[in-house]
Amino acid sequence: MAKRVSVDSWLFTVTLILVFIGLVMVFSASAVMAKERYGSGYYFLLRQVGWAAGGLAAMVVAMKVDYRRYKHPGVVFSVLGLTTLMLISVFFLDRAHNTHRWIHFSGFSFQPSEVAKIAIILFLAFFLESRINAMNDWRNTLLPAVLPTLMFLGLIVFQPDLGTAIACAAITACMLFVAGLDLRWLGYAGLASLLPLYFLIFHVAYRRDRILAFLNPYSDPQGKGFHIIQSLIAVSTGGITGMGFMEGKQKLFYLPEPHTDFIFAVTAEELGLLGSLVLLLLFGIFLWRGVRTALRTQDMFGRLLAVGITSMVVVQAFINMSVVLGLMPTKGIPLPFVSYGGSSLFVTLACVGVLLNITKQTD
Repeated sequence: MAKRVSVDSWLFTVTLILVFIGLVMVFSASAVMAKERYGSGYYFLLRQVGWAAGGLAAMVVAMKVDYRRYKHPGVVFSVLGLTTLMLISVFFLDRAHNTHRWIHFSGFSFQPSEVAKIAIILFLAFFLESRINAMNDWRNTLLPAVLPTLMFLGLIVFQPDLGTAIACAAITACMLFVAGLDLRWLGYAGLASLLPLYFLIFHVAYRRDRILAFLNPYSDPQGKGFHIIQSLIAVSTGGITGMGFMEGKQKLFYLPEPHTDFIFAVTAEELGLLGSLVLLLLFGIFLWRGVRTALRTQDMFGRLLAVGITSMVVVQAFINMSVVLGLMPTKGIPLPFVSYGGSSLFVTLACVGVLLNITKQTD
């Protein structure tokens, strides 16, 4: 069968729709807050439009570059080195919101942890391609494969950003599983992570409070449980069809971070169950086309890249929506394409461009 000569139109269209929805909902969720803080209701929207334009341009460029060009030691290890340098450099910069997550330049901020996801995906695809038949060799395959991930996880956790670290670990697990790693090794990794997670969660006050709020938010409705209660109020008041665009009330200084981590709650309040299901359907289509691309790609490097990029988007969407619905403790994970955040949007769109190029190479 002949190779495709065009990108996957489903994947391309779904991505554009998600970006458009994101811009619309960022404006709705942030206009009042932006007007009060910065004197213009368009403050966050204009910044997001700028990042979206840059991200879409990067996506178009990546669509035209043969993904096999990234399969070069110089490219892979340069990305690893640069990412490591950026993750370390943030600790020497000024703190923002009591964290070391951002590099600031010319009025913009950038999170190196977003690049870490790309570095992990690229390295694992490159390294595992030639070791598919020896995946369960822990000394020569598994250990070298996970060392960069473990290093990045450690640096990200100390920023601190446990949510992004968990997302990176989930991406790694998905790629190792598709590469053929025996499930027992993933089980061992899960068991080994229990003790570090215990100390990272229950010996850090604000994380412990999040767990307690998740278990019983109404025990402290004005304190630890405030975030999740306000989110659930927003979701429940939306009903079937929602209160209407721009008509939501919880974003008016009740719902914390309505334009970033909790933008799905604003969507549910204003567009209702139907709007939420549309958003869920779009991510479902993204998952379907991403998995389809991976299955139809004969090149193992391309297959692993497709799995990594697809899992990066879907895992973050799953975590974000679960937090908003009270199914998981609160984590600072954005909703891909939709939440306000320039570095996340730019990196995600650039990765989708790589995924779209892979679709051109499938049978």
